[in-house]
Amino acid sequence: MKPFSFDATRLPSPHLNASHEAWRETVRAFVEKELVPHVNAWDEEGKFPRELYRRAAAVGLLALGYPEEYGGVREGVDTFHSLVASEELARAGSGGLIAGLMTHSIGLPPVLALGSDELKARIAPDVLKGLKLIALCVTEPSGGSDVANIKTRAVRNGDYYVVNGEKTYITTGYRADYLTVAVRTGGPGAGGLSFLLIEADSPGVTRAKLPKMGWWMSDTASISFADVRVPAENLIGAENSGFAGIVTNFNNERLGMAAQAIAFSRVCIEDAGDWAMNRETFGKPLIKHQVIRHKLGEMVRHVHASSAFLDHCAWRVMRGETPIAELSLLKVQATRTMEFCAREAMQILGGAGFIRGQRIERIYREVRVMAIGGGSEEIMLDLAARQMGA
Repeated sequence: MKPFSFDATRLPSPHLNASHEAWRETVRAFVEKELVPHVNAWDEEGKFPRELYRRAAAVGLLALGYPEEYGGVREGVDTFHSLVASEELARAGSGGLIAGLMTHSIGLPPVLALGSDELKARIAPDVLKGLKLIALCVTEPSGGSDVANIKTRAVRNGDYYVVNGEKTYITTGYRADYLTVAVRTGGPGAGGLSFLLIEADSPGVTRAKLPKMGWWMSDTASISFADVRVPAENLIGAENSGFAGIVTNFNNERLGMAAQAIAFSRVCIEDAGDWAMNRETFGKPLIKHQVIRHKLGEMVRHVHASSAFLDHCAWRVMRGETPIAELSLLKVQATRTMEFCAREAMQILGGAGFIRGQRIERIYREVRVMAIGGGSEEIMLDLAARQMGA
């Protein structure tokens, strides 16, 4: 095993067994064949082919952890299988690819957790086969993490809800077939929120792509709803009970984002280590300069600390706990680790790190969206403190 390689910086975990390692090999083969050869071109094009969803479904990526009755695979699957998938997908070096390809992981859970049997049977199978795309619509122009003050309103009118409002920064929002939309059906505050499943081609739905600093190949959209009529049977769960589903979704999203951020950090270490071993400066390999060794050592130290924290939180989630404070702190820890490693890796590569078409440059551009998406650092730290009694 090469020094500082992606595998060399993975801490052993007592929670992983032969099934996790077999799953790792499956996902790694998919990444090497289907993603790595194309990721640079897709990034420049600002999109990846829709066919990729079906290919991901064919190897079990989309079905992992979902109920068998809808085409999922739950038997023998635990939290760590999902983290292995996040880790291996990160080897392609594109958070935008993961966000776009795995967008069902935030759009579909509210449907499966709260929706009627009819709604689940109608929506979930095609999503898990990669035939239909689903996006989660929570954030609004007036606020992101302040979900209790959502303004998009749905008013019951006979057998329909009439929806008016706007969502923004919606991952896969431009080409999604289904939108899982947080709406206000009741009074102010968290108690007035519901989820509606809205078909994206419904009259009155308008979508626009948003240009971004990073995540180029993942479409991000602003979505407007103008008198959109939604069948009442598309209500996800009971009316005015959507807030709990939003919070649960955030917790799962934060765990997955933390796993990605740590894996991206290890990608940075791998590429910086390779460069340092092969680049010669002042008559000797770059790795022979003490300051470079110290940079790599510090990067590994950050990754090991974050990995241990991730392992602990995942273990608690797998046991059925909801450690909100720890998950919030974990996301901050992981994204700050990613930011540190991306910066140090760029410094080691020097001018080469500034050139498009390689993993470190792309990851560096994606640092901020990882630190903001799913709950910004400031929101996470305050939430954690409040959960601990402050």
